[in-house]
Amino acid sequence: MTRPPTLVTVALAALVPGCTPSADPAAVAAWTPAFAPVALAIPNGSSEPQVSALSNGVIVSWVEGQQDPVTVRFAERTADGWSAPRALVSGSGWFRSYADMPAVVRLSNSTLVASWLPATDPFIEAYDLALAYSTDDGETWSEPFSPHHDGTTTQHGFASFIEPPEGGLGLVWLDGRQQELDLESPDGGAMSLRYATFDTNWVQTADMLVDDRVCECCPTATGLTSDGVVTAFRDRSGDEVRDIAVSRLVDGRWTAAAPIHSDGWVIEACPVNGPAMSTRGDRVAVTWFTVADGAGHAFLAFSEDGGRTFDAPIQLDDSGTLGRTGVVLLPDGSAVASWLEYVNNRSQLRVGRVLPTGERLPPVLVSGEGAERPSGYPRLAVGGGQLVAAWTETVPPAEGGSDGIPQITVRVAEAALPAF
Repeated sequence: MTRPPTLVTVALAALVPGCTPSADPAAVAAWTPAFAPVALAIPNGSSEPQVSALSNGVIVSWVEGQQDPVTVRFAERTADGWSAPRALVSGSGWFRSYADMPAVVRLSNSTLVASWLPATDPFIEAYDLALAYSTDDGETWSEPFSPHHDGTTTQHGFASFIEPPEGGLGLVWLDGRQQELDLESPDGGAMSLRYATFDTNWVQTADMLVDDRVCECCPTATGLTSDGVVTAFRDRSGDEVRDIAVSRLVDGRWTAAAPIHSDGWVIEACPVNGPAMSTRGDRVAVTWFTVADGAGHAFLAFSEDGGRTFDAPIQLDDSGTLGRTGVVLLPDGSAVASWLEYVNNRSQLRVGRVLPTGERLPPVLVSGEGAERPSGYPRLAVGGGQLVAAWTETVPPAEGGSDGIPQITVRVAEAALPAF
């Protein structure tokens, strides 16, 4: 196997004559990401990075602090570069997870929307999904509100956001209202997937069931196609087959869950490894992780009909993976995916491009060649002519502090897109 180029190598490559963005079709077809670190004032010990690109701009958010109170901060990619980090909200008693983290998105009317997860019972990992919006670039925020109103002390999280064609906000989330603790039946009911919308005046206009039995703690994904809203999630059959499925919102109703591919992965516990999805018109790309054949692998599949059907899966990793995938579709129909490769008992964050034909170009090694160890749930987004990645990484003791103890911190990198 050809060794993928390192972060430093690809960053220097962007300075070489002839490596500038080009509209030449051959250059576009051959393009691979050339990542360079983004210099944001993110202190060591930060965690839970999220990259969001909804309708307007790319925003990176993260959580600062390992002990209460903690603070969510965010920075935005603008035409002039990255904004200075801004504080969103501080608090105590939140649910904290490497896979279910706060987020900030910007709508097409420039409204900012944020989410975070106040715990309701830490002992049983019960928490609510809190939302707030700002119409003045984050100077002030609305009072927190939630899309769910069941009042149960259960899990409400793993949200994914879209902006519907009519404006406002749409989101799907995992909802545990059927799992409220029952001493006579400790297993309770199943985790469900729900969908809500808010209009431009922030009046809630929908609260709908999408699927009544899904995996308990795998991230969700959602997108907007030419035909409407589509969502991807890890489904859960009565026989504990937990394959990735999609559902589409058609004429105000959600279609029955349909597997992207019948992996047949039977597992009796949640793997905390959900799908990622990107949409452009009728084209959809979904990435996911499975261990159906006894080894962990990451796959990508394209749909040309808004998620009704999918082509055969394309394996992304070479030697096995921890999954935790990301994906973005580019204007030429190709997809850029991210995943955590597992090489020599170490993790590596890799990013690779898959052409519309299904050809997989050699991946780029973003983190994991030296002492650093990428971890968490890496995120990937596109906006403003940039491909942006964020992940957590183990900081060596020399960098992490005088106590000689390694720390986890947030890293951000970006790569300029070609002129498609």
